[in-house]
Amino acid sequence: MAVSVSRDLTVQVLEDVNTVKLTDRQQALRAAIQRGEPKCLGVSQVMLGLMVMSYSIPLHFTELTEVVSLGVPWWSGLMFITAGVAAIVLDKHCTMKFLQVCLMVTVVSVVLSVVAVIIYSVDMEKHPEVPCVKTIHDSCNDRHYATRLSRGLKSSLLVFTLAQTIISAVLCFLLFRQRHSFGQYASLTQAAPTTPTTVIPPDFN
Repeated sequence: MAVSVSRDLTVQVLEDVNTVKLTDRQQALRAAIQRGEPKCLGVSQVMLGLMVMSYSIPLHFTELTEVVSLGVPWWSGLMFITAGVAAIVLDKHCTMKFLQVCLMVTVVSVVLSVVAVIIYSVDMEKHPEVPCVKTIHDSCNDRHYATRLSRGLKSSLLVFTLAQTIISAVLCFLLFRQRHSFGQYASLTQAAPTTPTTVIPPDFN
């Protein structure tokens, strides 16, 4: 903040050059983050999380495998939703502190997504589809249909989780790049521009 005094003793409080530069940096970061469309990526993550959890419900009525016993769709789906909500909130409240929180949540989401993909792949390899055995009614046995449904659902969950991994990785890269570029600033909240304030001395006459 700078102060200037004119000849008629009028005092003017002017904007500080550093404050103006900081405000410009804040606005630049806000625009950079919004260009990355975190809100759209966050909505995609929330939708994928809900789909993963809803597709996992029929698995509890088929065969009990590692995917079901470990609750992979549930904790991975909840993590996807959490990361999506964080990205949506970041689009509205763009601060360095929340950017760091969103980055950490997104990194955890990427790690859990990779773990979930591994578990799905190993589970599908260990539990192949049971061949059809004809019954007296000339139809396949129940175990064949159960394993077939289970593999179909796990294939869908695997595709959803792979999509989530890609989205989280892209968002993580964007957030890390912005954090690295603007990490020296403690706050990114857009400040209102300060207008010059004029102080008129009192008239003693």
